[in-house]
Amino acid sequence: MSFFVDVLPPELAAWMIAHRALLGWVSLASVLLFAGSLAGTSWLLTRLPSDYFTRHRAGRPRSRWHLFVHVGRNVVGVLFVLAGVVMLVLPGQGLLTILVGLLLVHFPGKRALLCRLLRRPAVRTAIDRLRHRAGREPLALD
Repeated sequence: MSFFVDVLPPELAAWMIAHRALLGWVSLASVLLFAGSLAGTSWLLTRLPSDYFTRHRAGRPRSRWHLFVHVGRNVVGVLFVLAGVVMLVLPGQGLLTILVGLLLVHFPGKRALLCRLLRRPAVRTAIDRLRHRAGREPLALD
């Protein structure tokens, strides 16, 4: 921490020294979230069927847990989208994490937005490479 004392303004350096434990926990949480988002994004993108964007999905029968699952998917999806937006400026797979969040959230126009995002060469190449390493076919688009 002595490096910070020499480089930063004195008030900020004093605050960082006083809150050393908090900064350690925040740093640990950041590393764990980064690793978790990479693992979760990779896991979900490799589990998608290759025809996910080309097939017509029939409505599923509603169960008594449908509302719970629907709300849970939307909450997790929004968290992924927010984490992806943050990762656009911080280390992480921002666009892929946003894509996973959008896959989980239900909203009108979702399919068109996802297809437009998947048509971006950088996103498509990254997903196809990831799926190839997992032994899966590339995603087919309309």
